[in-house]
Amino acid sequence: MKTELREAAVIAVASALGGLLLGVLWWWLAPHVPLVGDIVEKRWVVYLKDTEGEQAIGVDGTFTLLGLAFGVVSAFAVFLLRRRGGVPLVVALGVGGLLGSLLAWRVGIWLGPAQDVLAHAKSVGKGVTFSAPLKLSAKGALLAWSLGALVVHLGLTGLFGPRDPEVPYGAGPYGAKPQA
Repeated sequence: MKTELREAAVIAVASALGGLLLGVLWWWLAPHVPLVGDIVEKRWVVYLKDTEGEQAIGVDGTFTLLGLAFGVVSAFAVFLLRRRGGVPLVVALGVGGLLGSLLAWRVGIWLGPAQDVLAHAKSVGKGVTFSAPLKLSAKGALLAWSLGALVVHLGLTGLFGPRDPEVPYGAGPYGAKPQA
């Protein structure tokens, strides 16, 4: 049991650290939401440049798809390294995926455009287009990595994992012959 817990801890930490890469990829691949600043009645206001744009949804979708991809890769890696499975391993995949997603979310926001939209609009000037900060509106996307990893690992274990020994037909419980 100690070995399983140690392996589970390593898997959880490795998955969580993989969140750094996910955060960088999200920042790099997510579409930019264009904003524009203007002065109305002596006050700065910020508008969406394209009110019908789908970039904001694309930001959430990019995070979700990257999280699913990271979940699939982590499940394959864990299955190839340790075919036996086990409860600590599965818990580590789920917890590590969630921690990795949380870390990726914060890293993407940290790397992304400035969080103070009004100050950014003032610095670029009136009527100049700039990018909105990265924002994850669909918080359920944080579960994509964990769910992807758990589903893929379950499928791989079910298809290619070790099997329990078959009980011969007619044998009772625990291998005893039934009494007539």
